[in-house]
Amino acid sequence: MTIVEIFGGIFQGFRVTATVTALGLLYAVPFALIFGVAQYLTKGVARLAVTVIIEFWRSSSVIILLFVFYYVLPVIGIQLPAITVSAMVLGLNMGGYGSQAVRAGLQSLDRGQFDAASALGLPRRHILCLIELPQALTRMAPTFINQFIQLIKGTALVSLVTLTDMTFRAKEIAELEYNPVGVYTSLLLAYFVVCYPVTVLGRWVEQRAGAGRGLTSEF
Repeated sequence: MTIVEIFGGIFQGFRVTATVTALGLLYAVPFALIFGVAQYLTKGVARLAVTVIIEFWRSSSVIILLFVFYYVLPVIGIQLPAITVSAMVLGLNMGGYGSQAVRAGLQSLDRGQFDAASALGLPRRHILCLIELPQALTRMAPTFINQFIQLIKGTALVSLVTLTDMTFRAKEIAELEYNPVGVYTSLLLAYFVVCYPVTVLGRWVEQRAGAGRGLTSEF
């Protein structure tokens, strides 16, 4: 096979890679926002419970979680589709890291804004939604872009649960052509082609976010 044919074969698995990435975001973003805000607002036992949930998804091995949810849960009568397991595990793992960006972004804000809004009689939820989160999201954006790239690269693991993604296709081609060096080098380049535009977007977002903070500080 020529390099073009190898690339074409690998990208036959792109639909699965893109699907897992998109569905993973549906788990990651709400988890990061909800649990990041909860960790920021809560104290005591409630904060401990939130932290334990975050750390479970953030600290557990993605490979082991994939195996547990796909191969172990059916033993107790719970069977989930491979695409669901992959999106959930990768998404919640990313969400665990993203929640810390949310919490850190909120904690980095000037406390004076909260005090001023409280003095004006604004309810806590309005302060969070109208003042704190819009500013914090600007600071979180570069981190979220980086996590998005990690999510795309993490989809290489879904072949372990029988999904025919780009990595699975590369494995099939390598076994068929007896050319692992050429095929896996092509796979590396394929992931670069997919991820690099997101990296460029991340740099642009970071520059815009930095310019916005600079403009705010001048006033």
